[in-house]
Amino acid sequence: MLEGIRVIDFSLYLPGPYATLRLADFGAEVVKIEPSKGDQIRQMANETLFAANNRGKKSVALDLKLESEKEKALELIKTADVVVESFRPGVMGRLGLGYDDVREINPNIIYLSLTGFGQNSSLSHRGSHDLNYLAMSGMLSQIKDDKGQPVQPTHTMADLIGGMVASETILANLLKRERTGSGTYIDLAITDAVFSMMENHMMLSTVANVGTGIPVLNGSYANYRIYETKDQQFVSLGALEYKFWNNFCLAVGQEDWLDHFPDQLKTPKVIKQLEQLFKTRTKAEWTTIGEEQDCCLFPVLEIDEVLKSDYINERGLLHQEDNLSYVQTHYDSKATRFDVAELAEHNRMITKDPN
Repeated sequence: MLEGIRVIDFSLYLPGPYATLRLADFGAEVVKIEPSKGDQIRQMANETLFAANNRGKKSVALDLKLESEKEKALELIKTADVVVESFRPGVMGRLGLGYDDVREINPNIIYLSLTGFGQNSSLSHRGSHDLNYLAMSGMLSQIKDDKGQPVQPTHTMADLIGGMVASETILANLLKRERTGSGTYIDLAITDAVFSMMENHMMLSTVANVGTGIPVLNGSYANYRIYETKDQQFVSLGALEYKFWNNFCLAVGQEDWLDHFPDQLKTPKVIKQLEQLFKTRTKAEWTTIGEEQDCCLFPVLEIDEVLKSDYINERGLLHQEDNLSYVQTHYDSKATRFDVAELAEHNRMITKDPN
């Protein structure tokens, strides 16, 4: 799909590399510009995290503070369609690699700056990470334990959401350039990307003073909750519609619960009844019921279980190579590559014609 598109990627760590990984999985050629000592994520978990987010890319190592090395970067940019960077605002400009510098040599370039809080906000120059973006967007306030305390995520959701929105925005601007012939500059803030997913919460807070999202989806109804099982595992029940609630009640021999739908499902008494019911069977037993009855009942899979999941494997979303597990960013991607470049492996690109 993106064969023939060249992306020069100055980003480090996770959000930017995840964005360009998604472009690489669509067929783009991604040239990763690394510091002389490499992206610091290479030092984590024996380079496996680097591999997860930078497979299928080329590696060019440059010291951008040196004029001669900066000129080599500019030579690469002359041949590029897209530039991605994730430094603090102003850094690329001070290096002579900002958008104004780049468009002088490549007027049609699509140049994306990915930061936490944008280029010109009151928070632009503050240090920040994934947890901060979740906190400032309101997302973290929606993930709380029974005591009302925000839960520490083990997933860098904001970084990945930012990367997804970045790749989406680049794709839209490639289409725009195809139609208009003009490049563009994109100021993308990760916090903005996460906040864009809070539209329902903002609306309900404004019109109904509800601060926890759509009521039937926030765990306050018995038919849409996470339940603990007999073996201290968990399952998810999503029987929102009456037909699914009907199927569930019949499957567990509780026809008298049909009359609870919908209003009584939010009462503590009914929720308690379901909590007690789910503790009478193991996760495997509930999984079987979910498979046999169309009632929106699925297990909460641990990571080792996901690795063995029939669904994940039948969709071809997981690739095993050299004892490593690679996740594809798109279903049925024909362009996905799993080779991982050594640091500076492709520096030959800057010693000859970069084309």
